[in-house]
Amino acid sequence: MMKSVNPVTGESFQNYEIFSEKGVEKIINSVDKSWHSWRKTSFFHRSQMMQNLASLLKSKKEELARLMAHEMGKVLHEGIAEIEKCAWVCEYYAENAESFLENEIIDSDFSSSYVSYQPIGTILAVMPWNFPFWQVFRFAAPTVMAGNTAVLKHASNVPGCALAIEDLFREAGFPENVFRTLLIGSKQVESVIKHHAIKAVSLTGSTPAGKSVASVAGSVMKKCVLELGGSDPYLILEDADLVSAAKTCATGRLVNAGQSCIGAKRFIVTETVYPEFLEYFTQEMMKAEYGDPCEPEITMGPLARIDLRDELHRQVTDSVKMGAEVIIGGEKPNMKGAFYPPTILENVNPGMPAYDEELFGPVASVIRVKNETEAIRVANDSVFGLGAAVFTRDLKKGERIAETQLQAGCCFVNDFVKSDPRIPFGGIKESGFGRELSSHGIKEFMNVKTVAVK
Repeated sequence: MMKSVNPVTGESFQNYEIFSEKGVEKIINSVDKSWHSWRKTSFFHRSQMMQNLASLLKSKKEELARLMAHEMGKVLHEGIAEIEKCAWVCEYYAENAESFLENEIIDSDFSSSYVSYQPIGTILAVMPWNFPFWQVFRFAAPTVMAGNTAVLKHASNVPGCALAIEDLFREAGFPENVFRTLLIGSKQVESVIKHHAIKAVSLTGSTPAGKSVASVAGSVMKKCVLELGGSDPYLILEDADLVSAAKTCATGRLVNAGQSCIGAKRFIVTETVYPEFLEYFTQEMMKAEYGDPCEPEITMGPLARIDLRDELHRQVTDSVKMGAEVIIGGEKPNMKGAFYPPTILENVNPGMPAYDEELFGPVASVIRVKNETEAIRVANDSVFGLGAAVFTRDLKKGERIAETQLQAGCCFVNDFVKSDPRIPFGGIKESGFGRELSSHGIKEFMNVKTVAVK
């Protein structure tokens, strides 16, 4: 049995039956059968339905945002923005998929040679709870527009969101078995990956989950795209606009109560501006109002589950035992629900959880360094490589550092790291491999087929 549990109250409000093996088999086979006809449809036909889907999302954004608030604690204004972004990615691929997948002419000794992009079949998506609609739609919009079909194994604490997404596809006019949800537990994922009809896997989640899925997919020679954890470094250099940087950094840390793989996590500050930045940053972090995400004045909701809140607190307390100091926060509030206050730690050093691990919540690690060179070294001193940012008034210097010196898949200058349908998204090192979004993302699950005519 799967349960929807409100992280504000800790109470279960909806139960769902886990699908049986026979039920899963029937769905996957139906989706595979649907692919053989769906792949032959025109881009115009797919685009019309994808535009319908975008319109549906916009019309239901308040309802879907409230569902997220109840299942995983996202504040309503962030939930509405998430649904609007889902509509955007649907519109983007409805408008651009055909041009992205046009045949690519290649000069050769043949009379004609080119690359043709062909859909490969049914793709399994294993998705997390933190952005329960966006993570799915940034996978599904390009995958379905490319002529593939999809099955979704969503996180077990957001089954209502998972089923709502399937309903949206159906209501938009897509054939019933182009996109389906599987209500299954993590132990069932291996058998789904190995199913003959599943041709590839996309996973967004933790690094251990990614390694497990990659191992299974590799054992049966199936491609996977992995977007995993992150411990994004933000470099605040001595020539940065400190007031603007502090506001941007706080926003980047507190989005979705800090539960984001591309959330700002390590703030690496050159010593000449460290005291001033820390003062501004502390002021900005303290502005957050946390509480019931359905209340309009609340800017930060709870963490998604009590166990996640307790694990975050363990990371904080273990770091403090090892010498880190708490500037603000750092204590579990005396209130019901999975809440954790905005927290700032300083004197954070290697070996501490706050330095080495991903902190999936509203906790910021502030690290003092001597200069720009040391800032870059500390930024890259991580097993992760998803996002990074640098703050400086010298835009050429910032761009040079972002392009050539920061070891991450997404590097920003004077802004927090974010995803955008038009820009490739993904990481390196233990943050995964492959890319989502843009023209790069839609080609990940295509047969890049060479055609040569003598």
